[in-house]
Amino acid sequence: MGDRIRGYRDLLIWQRAMAIAEQTYLLSRAFPRDEQFGLTSQARRAAVSVAANIAEGYGRGTRPSYASFVRIAQGSLKELETHLILAERVGAAKAGSTDPILADADELGRMLRALLTKLSPKP
Repeated sequence: MGDRIRGYRDLLIWQRAMAIAEQTYLLSRAFPRDEQFGLTSQARRAAVSVAANIAEGYGRGTRPSYASFVRIAQGSLKELETHLILAERVGAAKAGSTDPILADADELGRMLRALLTKLSPKP
């Protein structure tokens, strides 16, 4: 009974999204200062958006609304992946430094797809 969901903070998918956001913040601290308003800001916003949309969708209380926010979270996750890949390509992040976040993002993407399938109306 200790596993009962009382709110979005109990959701494993939200917890994973928060961990990715935290990892992104920590990684982006090492980005060059001139990227503060570029890649640093964009990556952080995208990472936070994933967790925020999961929480907001859960709080809406309807399956269609929740599904809509999960789709937005998926888009934000892809945006984050793109920012991290670009950060490595342009030398803002050290080679291989984004690999752990990208691996976690891949897993979270699978979780988001599974949740979306679960939320989709049955034929």
